[in-house]
Amino acid sequence: MAGKERRGDHQKLKMLYLAKIFSEETGDQHSLTMPEIIQKLSRYGVNADRKTLYLDFNELRDFGLDIIADQVGRSCYYHLGGRDFELPELKLLVDSVQSAKYITDKKSNDLIRKLETLVSKYEAKQLHRQVIISGRVKTMNESIYYNVDKIHDAINAGCQIRFKYFQWNVQKKMELRKDGAWYQISPWALMWDDEYYYLVAYDARNNMIKHYRVDKMIEISVVDEKRKGQEIFKQFNTPRYSKSLFGMNGGEEVNVTLEAANHMVGILIDRFGKDIFIIPIDDSAVKSLPTRQACLPVEARPWTAPRYEHVVGEGPHEMRISVRIVEARSAEQSGNHF
Repeated sequence: MAGKERRGDHQKLKMLYLAKIFSEETGDQHSLTMPEIIQKLSRYGVNADRKTLYLDFNELRDFGLDIIADQVGRSCYYHLGGRDFELPELKLLVDSVQSAKYITDKKSNDLIRKLETLVSKYEAKQLHRQVIISGRVKTMNESIYYNVDKIHDAINAGCQIRFKYFQWNVQKKMELRKDGAWYQISPWALMWDDEYYYLVAYDARNNMIKHYRVDKMIEISVVDEKRKGQEIFKQFNTPRYSKSLFGMNGGEEVNVTLEAANHMVGILIDRFGKDIFIIPIDDSAVKSLPTRQACLPVEARPWTAPRYEHVVGEGPHEMRISVRIVEARSAEQSGNHF
């Protein structure tokens, strides 16, 4: 028995605990010496010595862990190098989760805690970020996280779904549409627009494609009936549809010509892309050719405001749409970046 490692209560879990220590307690800025590693293993009921740990480190490297040894003076420091996610990537994901409207505050916190497990406990502190989103309003529908999953299941299985749809009344209470009647439709795609998820689906009763805010859908279930509307959806241009709706407002879809002061062109390009065709009207204004479509009303769009009317739209049959936009201060002057 001489020279053999004395077994601890959890000796069989030695390699797992060793990987856990490297993952949670080391990183590019935090390393451990051999005595510190031995001490931490002992807290898990695992005994170790230098000789066996050298072999263990090599086995972990063979398994794929990037165990790095740095010699500093007479001491050697060990840490986990490369990970599946770099810290800047996780910061980006955390910011996205915090700012997403369709994820509740509770679910955001749950997801961020899970993301923190992908780095050391020291780096996890850097993920405790407070992203300031102007006017951010988080959804109050906790089930949306699972709604998206059920909808994907139905799409993959080629089945219909049914659900109830609600709106908020003036008392700020949930109010079911159609007096609580079930909606049954054929789901074909999920779209992301203005920080909300939308379901694009075929409504067989009206023989048309419709969209629904996923965070306003409740009691979703998959129906064991084959989806319908395949031929109609084949002709459906999802990216164009998203752009055309001025933010998925619904309403009558019409062709419009937008006119804007020269300093507002950036906002039109941000919204419709650089492929929008713009021609000058005079030295101070431009207009787009009527190649875009919009669903009315557009006045409630978040990128519009009631103070400035340098952008207008013209539609068929002499129809005129007033699209109000923010006051004519440049991004540099106002601190805004459109």
